Amino acid sequence: MTKGLKLSIDAMGGDHAPDAILKGVDLFAHENPDARFILHGDQAVLDHLLAGLPDATNASEIRHTTDIVPMDAKPSQAMRKRGTSMWNAIASVKDGEAAACVSAGNTGALMAVAHLQLRTMEGLHRPAITASWPTPKGHCVVLDIGANVDSDPDQLVDFAIMGEAFAKALFGLERPRIGLLNVGSEEVKGHDDIREAMRLLRLYGATLGMDVHGFVEGNDISMGTTDVVVTDGFTGNIALKTAEGAARLVAAFLKEALTSSPLAMAGAFLASSGLRQLKARMDPSNSNGGVFLGLNGLVIKSHGGTDARGFANAIAVGARLASSSYMQEVADNLLRLRDVRTQAQATAAATGGAGEATPESDVASMGQAAQ
Repeated sequence: MTKGLKLSIDAMGGDHAPDAILKGVDLFAHENPDARFILHGDQAVLDHLLAGLPDATNASEIRHTTDIVPMDAKPSQAMRKRGTSMWNAIASVKDGEAAACVSAGNTGALMAVAHLQLRTMEGLHRPAITASWPTPKGHCVVLDIGANVDSDPDQLVDFAIMGEAFAKALFGLERPRIGLLNVGSEEVKGHDDIREAMRLLRLYGATLGMDVHGFVEGNDISMGTTDVVVTDGFTGNIALKTAEGAARLVAAFLKEALTSSPLAMAGAFLASSGLRQLKARMDPSNSNGGVFLGLNGLVIKSHGGTDARGFANAIAVGARLASSSYMQEVADNLLRLRDVRTQAQATAAATGGAGEATPESDVASMGQAAQ
């Protein structure tokens, strides 16, 4: 998977950078000795930390810069400040030096800078951010989780195409099932835009060979009812944060119950193996690595507060996508979708209906939505 693969790393982005970032690179390099890295950041600081990380040292080259994007920076500020570790990490992908960029930096700034440099793929309205949601069956791909505050029906169809290709590339699914998040599973539920999105998804999906399940509700995400769940960034981000909060609450309740008495603690000791498995499955670092889908290049967003193992997992997401046919599959499906849309517009015009509008995306506003 990693033979000849080079990844670009924003070594200065994140709450615990550069220490956790370099340790994550070291972990991944130890497990994947063929991988190579370009580390963007302050050379003196990075050299000092790399002294105790032999695998990362052997696999990496450093591109010096002392400029960084603060975690509280506005997207517009990051876009104007070129030469930062974040900017340079993305530039390495744009210039063809690296197959993917991985950063734990400011989400809004990363989306804005990535979109400014890489631009969206031909035929795509807007990019989206995806998350891999743990389920009893494995994982569910959820998008958008914050790139766009609102999305029209055509954009939701775009997200479905990208999400399907992502699920195929990352999880090896032959024909992922796709659901559209709604307030109910019945066809009559939801507002006009969400019902129109489902109409278009079924129409275009039939031509593109997509497995469209229909509407899904919030609880269906965690239960793995479908392999891909499509929604707008506003709703998706709230769903993600709610799930993370619920997981922390369950973990707190469980810890309280298992330490409430000597008998409970004895039971916890006897069940320690199972509890370790539960902890591993609920650990956010094991699902770390949100992807900016729809750009002309791969950009992976790690959680800002990630530890070394979490960052290594984000690198693994980038490596798997870079080694797959994801980019080509999305490009091919977007071209096919363009033809289907053109035919639909022609039919609508011939029958006196309205054609489809193509919205223009505002780079800075998308970045702000991802904050």
